[in-house]
Amino acid sequence: MAELALEINDDIELNNNIIKNINQKVQEDQTNFIQSSLGKAINSALDIGIKAILPDLIEDEVIDIKDCILQNGFKEGLKQVIESAINLGKSAIGLVTGNFENTNQIRLAVKNGGILDKTSDLLDYAINLANKKDLVNDSITNLIKKGKNSIISSISDKIEETLTNQIKAVEKLEKYCQNWNEAYGNQDISKMDKAYKNIENYLSKTIPFESIINNARRIENLHNLIKNNGNNFNLTENEIKLAEQLK
Repeated sequence: MAELALEINDDIELNNNIIKNINQKVQEDQTNFIQSSLGKAINSALDIGIKAILPDLIEDEVIDIKDCILQNGFKEGLKQVIESAINLGKSAIGLVTGNFENTNQIRLAVKNGGILDKTSDLLDYAINLANKKDLVNDSITNLIKKGKNSIISSISDKIEETLTNQIKAVEKLEKYCQNWNEAYGNQDISKMDKAYKNIENYLSKTIPFESIINNARRIENLHNLIKNNGNNFNLTENEIKLAEQLK
């Protein structure tokens, strides 16, 4: 009995460690994905905003001005701005240490984290520094400052567009997981293969949420087990149980 109790405790500890590692990995992946996605959105919006403020400049001149802003504190500070805003937003919605469970939570965190105000301050710093170094003249600097609200509005729109696209991606990923499960229930390997390819494709495009990652990993394990078994669905109970363990 004592040996059995030790084995059960070891299994519980192992499962707890697996879950802890998965949660930590999901949180790291979420942070990296969000920073990358929002960083790209802000970068794109900055380009759009500068073009709108300075319509008389040719493309190369706009690129030069944008590069001056990026290289004088904006690019370096943007990661910190996004991280700070997300952490503050998490705290504001009561998600201090946990992972985001859905895109709406991210939207609320972004809204409450002050990312637009922080980005605005960062833009002021970068353009002032570029001007101080005589990389951007006074005229251009003043035009950008006067039109800064337009840039921030463009950034807001791009962030919203990014998050809306994420909602759609999550919905499609959940649909393909459902399609796989239905095909698995019908033992239709052709439809399983089709759904599995779509799952792999959308996983790389979607913010990693724990529930989605867990479901996708379960599907991946089962799918590969069946494929490696010569498309044979006659699996033992232990094989299925092993395949459904998240690793």
